[in-house]
Amino acid sequence: MIIIPIKEGENIDRALKKFKRKFEKTGTMRALRARQRFTKPSVVRREQVLKAIYIQKLRQQSEG
Repeated sequence: MIIIPIKEGENIDRALKKFKRKFEKTGTMRALRARQRFTKPSVVRREQVLKAIYIQKLRQQSEG
């Protein structure tokens, strides 16, 4: 359960923004969406490799 401490007189919009940020960090919605469909392990591995290659290229470009 997510608990958001609210100070006296704090705006409800600010509290809602804090809640949304904490909820996003938990990754609950991402996990639910991932469980809705099955992805083959080979496809997951391929996506991870492609993402790693992309990040590595970005880091090499920023270095030199």
